[in-house]
Amino acid sequence: MSRKRVLVVVNVFRPDLGGGVLFADLCDGLAERGFDVTVRCAYPYYPQWKDMSGDNGWRIRTGSEGSLRVERFGLYIPSNPNSFIQRLVYEASFFLSLSRRPIRKNEFDAILVFCPLVGAVAYAGFNARRSKTPLWLNVQDLSAQAAAAGGIASNTSFLERIQNALFRLADHWTTISQPMLDALGRIDGHPDKLSLVPNWMHSSLAQHLKGAEVRHPVSEDRPVRLLYSGNIGGKQHLLAFCKRLSETRHDFEMRIQGAGGRAEEIRSWIEESGDHRFSMGDLTDEAGLATKLAWADAYVITEKPGAGSSFVPSKLIPGMTSGAPILAVCDPEGPLGLEVSQYEVGFLAQWEDETALDRFFDEIRSRPDRVTEWSRKALVRGAFYDRDRGIDRCVAVLESLMAKNT
Repeated sequence: MSRKRVLVVVNVFRPDLGGGVLFADLCDGLAERGFDVTVRCAYPYYPQWKDMSGDNGWRIRTGSEGSLRVERFGLYIPSNPNSFIQRLVYEASFFLSLSRRPIRKNEFDAILVFCPLVGAVAYAGFNARRSKTPLWLNVQDLSAQAAAAGGIASNTSFLERIQNALFRLADHWTTISQPMLDALGRIDGHPDKLSLVPNWMHSSLAQHLKGAEVRHPVSEDRPVRLLYSGNIGGKQHLLAFCKRLSETRHDFEMRIQGAGGRAEEIRSWIEESGDHRFSMGDLTDEAGLATKLAWADAYVITEKPGAGSSFVPSKLIPGMTSGAPILAVCDPEGPLGLEVSQYEVGFLAQWEDETALDRFFDEIRSRPDRVTEWSRKALVRGAFYDRDRGIDRCVAVLESLMAKNT
């Protein structure tokens, strides 16, 4: 029996961090389960927003990565990722670059496209219709809404109409959280069946987390250890959090490991503020992240007010899997807020609550049993995001999609 051929279209892919690692892990998992996988992606650039390979340009590079065929396409990398115009050019450039390699009829049995880049969705959608290939849309990020949440664009109604029209080119939609699924269900013309396919803890980081040192309890003779690691952009609103945290008199050590469009403003603020409780470094490798997660008393995840249901922070899953209590600063009804409050994996602070951080420190100091309970529940919830379970869900979607096309 011939192997089913799947084309995966995505902007970020290994060695890009964040979603890039997860998408690569999915492709590896599909290949392990007997699929013939081709990936069309950009050259590495994220989250640094720089050409990390030196190859970004007009040339299409095709090669093998393990059992995967990987085709890399150049795109415009914004010098200012917070610029609306530059982000539009970035989206359009990926669409045009991909379009140099059209999809032929019967070339693939199914196409999987990941959104956050609408340019990728447009390429996959138009080619799927032209080649009569079934298309699965996996929504990791509602791009138009996320642009508003990140402060990149103020009026996104026109962008939403374009985004939703392109979404309707796909045969099957899935997304990664219930609030995002509800948001997709409100789009006119959505498929009859929408599916929830959560992300998972990818295999390489999971191995490092197993080998990380044992977590030490909070004690009075040292500062409370806070960790932020990941992308730093408009959606995270990290500078506002740091300023608010700096106004407290509590004894803490806030370690920031990050990169992104607004990383330099954090670095500059730390230098100018002179607040020795803050320090900042570059993103570490997975072994370094695992060690720091074991070091931390709380893993900080922030979202700009009004972010809604446009995305789910990818850092949430490794945080819970490591057993690190989560300090979430966000809207209570978004995916992050609901996850933290419903499963009691940490402390939820709302932006409008000016005493929330004081209560967090009081609680973490006065109730070590509470911290232990947060950690225990984080581990329990983290087990839900099991790799095999996640990839099995994806296989089921692909098999259902292909069966409908036979």
